[in-house]
Amino acid sequence: MTKRNFKNIGPVSEEWLRAAGIHTKEDLEKVGSIAAYRTLKLFGFNASLNLLYALEGAIRDSHWTALPETVKARLKKAARDLPNE
Repeated sequence: MTKRNFKNIGPVSEEWLRAAGIHTKEDLEKVGSIAAYRTLKLFGFNASLNLLYALEGAIRDSHWTALPETVKARLKKAARDLPNE
């Protein structure tokens, strides 16, 4: 079994992150969940809102379902406000 670098992140999403240059939790913390999500979308990956929550959970070292509703609402708004490039 391969050790995962990110809590909440499955093997496919982790592969996407690596393709986008995000290899460690520290890399993810530096760019932030919203910027990482945007980058994945720009790379053409089918990044979902649940993945955005999972990225934030990985940064916070908690399961994405444990994120406060206020955080989820902020992330959802940020995702909706991203430019379509």
